[in-house]
Amino acid sequence: MSEYCRKTEGDCYGKRELNLLFEISSLLNKNSRDLTLVFKPVTRLLAEYLNAEKVFLSILNRANARICIEVSHGLTSEEHSKGVYKIGEGINGRVIETGMPVVIPKISEDKYFLNRTGTAGMSDADETSFICIPIKEENENIGTLSLFRKFNNHITFSEDARILSIVGALISQTVRNRQEYVEELAGLEEENLKLHDELKERIHPANMIGNSGKIQEVFRLIDMVAPTGSTVLIRGESGVGKELIADAIHFSSTRKNKPFLKVNCAALPESLIESELFGHEKGAFTGANLLRKGRFEAAEGGTIFLDEIGDLPVSTQIKLLRVIQQREFERVGSTRSMQSDIRLICATNRNLEELIEKNIFREDLYYRINVFPVYVPPLRERINDVPGLVDYFILKFNKAHNKNIKRISSSAIDMLMVYHWPGNIRELENCIERACILSTDNVIRAHNLPPTLQTSVSSGTKSVGTLEVILGRIEKQIILETLLSTKGNLKKASGLLGITERMMGIRIKKYEINPDRFKLHDKSPM
Repeated sequence: MSEYCRKTEGDCYGKRELNLLFEISSLLNKNSRDLTLVFKPVTRLLAEYLNAEKVFLSILNRANARICIEVSHGLTSEEHSKGVYKIGEGINGRVIETGMPVVIPKISEDKYFLNRTGTAGMSDADETSFICIPIKEENENIGTLSLFRKFNNHITFSEDARILSIVGALISQTVRNRQEYVEELAGLEEENLKLHDELKERIHPANMIGNSGKIQEVFRLIDMVAPTGSTVLIRGESGVGKELIADAIHFSSTRKNKPFLKVNCAALPESLIESELFGHEKGAFTGANLLRKGRFEAAEGGTIFLDEIGDLPVSTQIKLLRVIQQREFERVGSTRSMQSDIRLICATNRNLEELIEKNIFREDLYYRINVFPVYVPPLRERINDVPGLVDYFILKFNKAHNKNIKRISSSAIDMLMVYHWPGNIRELENCIERACILSTDNVIRAHNLPPTLQTSVSSGTKSVGTLEVILGRIEKQIILETLLSTKGNLKKASGLLGITERMMGIRIKKYEINPDRFKLHDKSPM
């Protein structure tokens, strides 16, 4: 007859020990490295055998010294994810640190129990027991095996700790395999992130700052087009950093070790642009005393960046079209065609479509260069990038001007964030350089910024009074300026302002304006 057990109110579970160990050994013989296939049923079997509510296996990651729950029975996914400990932290951390098992009959009476997973509620905390044993491999603590169960006076905790220790010894080699696998995987992920960051650094150089969605889209386009040989047209207002985009594309391409030449089409006179691009023969024109190679010849195998291509003369546009279409050109004064292997990157701040309508820019050339357009948004459309740009420029000018600017005041940042930045990043750079030079206390303050950025509050010129009073002052000023421009002619002034002479008369009386004094300015000869 079976011995009655007050712990389980059934057959003594000790007689089922061999069956438990046999089942676990069978699972381990599968030699799988997937914990969910091997250890998930192991934790379930332990929970059933020991009448435990929760059983979980934690593994030490030696690379980051963190102990994480890998597999559990009875824990929710949220509780599972919270089970992360440092060495020496909580019960799991202490067991890994000391290599000694810990038995807590009542977790409410133990100061080291952190309840990080949130599995022990306050209502039954005094009735919950916790056991944690180390898993060792070659005298090295590599993980822990733990369980929660209802407190029971009839339980001999040494029995549970013994069973957990036996199972821990059985699974130690497989846990070691999993530990190495997890660490190897973490190392590969870290290496992958490192390589990704290096690639991102090449495509997103340190002097290209921005986290806004619009500029991130630009970086994504650069990433896609850089490895190809496609012609790129960079569009955007003056000062947005089109040249930096061209740099990023070239130095992230397969031509990065080849020449990278830049030509500003707006900076060269029409008589020299062809010679600059295609070169000239000796004696081709007055002053051509020597043979000269052009940019297309010098950049062979590399990249040419044509900035402000919208200002390229029509006559040169025709020759450029031939280079793109046929990959050949001729030096000025020569009849010999030369082959060209270059990648073309163009940029403009002008509306090429309008130039085409005005016959200033060739339509066929437009379609040849507009293969992969990249639009760079103005700074006012990505205003959240301003703080990051400011930090970059402060570091730049600290080094350039031997300054030690440590920060920028919140009022100055507020001014920068509300300004519309018609000059874009170039204007912001100039503002910060000026502010760095003017700062006397290693802090950029509102009064260090240019007058164009000053607000009524920062400049102490805030309007005082009700809305009606303030609007009245503005209306009076407009009437005065209009009367000045019309030399006191009320009829003309009324017409310019779109009001009747009667309405003008009412306002002149209201604001006590004397129109006759403006007539003194009319000193034209009779």
